[in-house]
Amino acid sequence: VQLQASGGGLVQAGGSLRLSCAASGRTFTGYTMGWFRQAPGKEREFVAAISWYVSWSSSTNYADSVKGRFTISRDNDKNTVYLQMNSLKPEDTAVYYCAQGRVGIIPSDPRGPWSWGQGTQVTVSS
Repeated sequence: VQLQASGGGLVQAGGSLRLSCAASGRTFTGYTMGWFRQAPGKEREFVAAISWYVSWSSSTNYADSVKGRFTISRDNDKNTVYLQMNSLKPEDTAVYYCAQGRVGIIPSDPRGPWSWGQGTQVTVSS
């Protein structure tokens, strides 16, 4: 699978950004798509994930730090997953990565057997 993330940028605190992750080579059904982030000097951490057990049903998971502010969603026709980020805070500043893993992977564990895309920088100014 090839994953292409985009949509990062510079935004003021309280603002919004939408990240996109276009996947090629695999469908989403039977896979988990995740968003992770890594700030300078910190380990990569889980942000959000969406899993498809069957094509018409999915489940989502969020890190506590982003619940209520971030929303992960998909567009099957475009084979793209989105991360809508609202009420951004300076502590959300990081390189954001999208990743794909088989359903059953632990969504919140960045050490799992994920296939990674390149990152996109998100910078939130105070």
